[in-house]
Amino acid sequence: MRLSIERKPIRVNPDPKRVIARFFFNGNDRAKEVIERVMLISEDEAFGIVSPILQEYSKRHRNITRVLNRHCSKLKPLFLELNIDFDTLTVNRKLLIGSFFTHEYSIESAAFFNPSIIEDPDQTELEDGQRRVIISFRAVGEGHISSITFRRAMIDKDNNISIQPAGSYIDEAEIVRNAVYNKKLFFEKAAITQISIDVINELESKLDHHFEYANLRRIIMDSQRLQENDMKRLEYDKVLWLADSYYEIVFSLDTDISDRVIFPISEYERKGIEDARFVQFTNDDGSKLYYATYTAYDGSLIMPKLLQTTDFYNFKIMPLYGAGAQNKNLALFPRKVNGKYVMISRIDGCNNYIMYSDKINIWEKPVMLQQPKFSWEFVQIGNCGSPIETADGWIMITHGVGPMRRYVLGATLLKLDDPAVEIGRLKEPLLIPTSDEREGYVPNVLYSCGAIVHNNKLIIRMVYPIHQPPLLRYPWMTY
Repeated sequence: MRLSIERKPIRVNPDPKRVIARFFFNGNDRAKEVIERVMLISEDEAFGIVSPILQEYSKRHRNITRVLNRHCSKLKPLFLELNIDFDTLTVNRKLLIGSFFTHEYSIESAAFFNPSIIEDPDQTELEDGQRRVIISFRAVGEGHISSITFRRAMIDKDNNISIQPAGSYIDEAEIVRNAVYNKKLFFEKAAITQISIDVINELESKLDHHFEYANLRRIIMDSQRLQENDMKRLEYDKVLWLADSYYEIVFSLDTDISDRVIFPISEYERKGIEDARFVQFTNDDGSKLYYATYTAYDGSLIMPKLLQTTDFYNFKIMPLYGAGAQNKNLALFPRKVNGKYVMISRIDGCNNYIMYSDKINIWEKPVMLQQPKFSWEFVQIGNCGSPIETADGWIMITHGVGPMRRYVLGATLLKLDDPAVEIGRLKEPLLIPTSDEREGYVPNVLYSCGAIVHNNKLIIRMVYPIHQPPLLRYPWMTY
């Protein structure tokens, strides 16, 4: 029996006009020179320069004056070194200085791919058979830096899909650092990230079993002041970078979901937030929240991380720990199984593993679940998002890589009460790139980071590049 697949003619295209205003900094020396030049001009001249800037860029950003003020404030240590009293600066001069340390970044200009789908927390005012969903994307801009962006969509009773237009403004979130760190777990992660063992041992001896960011930073600053070796000072910086991997972000309540972008914040993810796999998780008491596993990348090291939210306004971010929290391709099951959290991983880059845990952020003892079996997955096999619960078992959409590095989609059924047991696996690919789907940004690739069941149909959000750079399109498929 062949599966019936319908390709929906729905496309979501990136928009290079969607820009955020980022802090622009070229080093202390050049920054001081710019500040000194701005300080030499008169107040009238400062107003004459900054006024048209505010008029032009207020049309592109929700609150450009807040952004420029924030970027100017980041330079306070340099003002101190230049013997300039920051508090005496006029509003216009602060805004002007901030503008020289701001640049626009087009978050979707290079690529737009690896979609995930999740049920919207807001399911009010719907007709029978309708479902509101949130779509996440991996958006890539200049320098190949990845971030997470969103769109909202509606699926009707006939599985027709309509995508709501994206908003005109994009906002980054406010960052909150109020984490309390577990010393044992924190320094185990530090060892994995190849931080000097001498620095690790020193800091461990000075910290309590649980400590806060401010305390860690104070101890590191004191230790760095005693160091003359620049390489040793860098090792202390790496510890702070790791601490910066724990944070909360908060979006303004007046933003639409399409206005929000989760951009790399910590040093260990400065080159990208990759392949977010969102899942609606049901707790033991029936309450629901949302998790996403993603890969933080700093240009050389990979750090699996976990994102948590209940409303898509407030997010908590933390690294994942343990022997199973390595490499890419982690996907969380949507509920506990036999009292344990369950995760699919690919710790060796080739095979699918399964692991269980009492704690959402600690993953040990991964067990082999699947190896490549068919020629279309001989290079590697991985998941395409969280498994989906059905009466017959857990459906896990997989991707397989075969000859000519062609990515195709497959499907596996896992036992409901023991997902380490594979009931069956498709012998042939579920989906392969068609002739008009194989050209573009990454040739010969079909890929997904999530699917959803609606009205007894499996809807897979899938990416394939087309021959129209820099745009990528996404069909929705049901079977």
